[in-house]
Amino acid sequence: MSLWSAVREELALWRADGRVLPVWWRDDDAVAATPELDRLAQEARAYGLRVDLAVIPGRLEPSLAPALAEGPFSALVHGLRHENHAPADHKKAEFGDTRPLSDRLIEAHQGLATLRARIGAPLLPVFVPPWNRIGADMAPGLAQIGYRGLSTFRPRAAVEAAPGLVQLNTHLDPIDWRGTRSAVAPEAFAAETLRLLEDRRRGRTDAGEPLGLLTHHLVHDAAIWSLVRAFWEVLLEGPVEPVALEDYLPQGRAPVA
Repeated sequence: MSLWSAVREELALWRADGRVLPVWWRDDDAVAATPELDRLAQEARAYGLRVDLAVIPGRLEPSLAPALAEGPFSALVHGLRHENHAPADHKKAEFGDTRPLSDRLIEAHQGLATLRARIGAPLLPVFVPPWNRIGADMAPGLAQIGYRGLSTFRPRAAVEAAPGLVQLNTHLDPIDWRGTRSAVAPEAFAAETLRLLEDRRRGRTDAGEPLGLLTHHLVHDAAIWSLVRAFWEVLLEGPVEPVALEDYLPQGRAPVA
């Protein structure tokens, strides 16, 4: 049996049931137009996909805005400066609950305002906390300051993180962050893909949440890109539907002002 055979068999069950899998692609830590970003655009176009770039407002360089306009991209707000404020005995976080809520909301607002002013129309009002960690007390405030979506990692527990704030997570990461920092073992990645699909089909997790691939274009090597390509080649055999993230957001795009 080939590496991805079980995933193909699972997708065949989706097809037989008349199911369609919504999918999306989030890529983190964008700050500038780079050769790595060009490679990301090339890979996305090869599969007819768009990529939602989580952009770091406090590190934004002028070259990124025209690259966004020309590429298959939308922009999301990736914290403010991607700085770790957690105590030494905590996991890294910029917006964890060890900081005052008011400070975190001020910075989240600054991030949104910065990208509205400097990027414009490609921006979606979706907050992506660095390291996918955020204090549980923060979601209501995000909705109040203009955000319409929150994206972290792993299947969502509810459609909304707070009233007016839709949870749209990612679920698969091809990078072995705690080991080689190259690609995870392809067998493990395929097995995790299968598990996520089975959980959705069997009702253990929310099948309506788009299945999200999380990448980091600035640190990809050949092995990571190979795994990303293998994933999309299998998934796009169907039945899948690449989705536009803004279609899931209350009130659509945030005003650019």
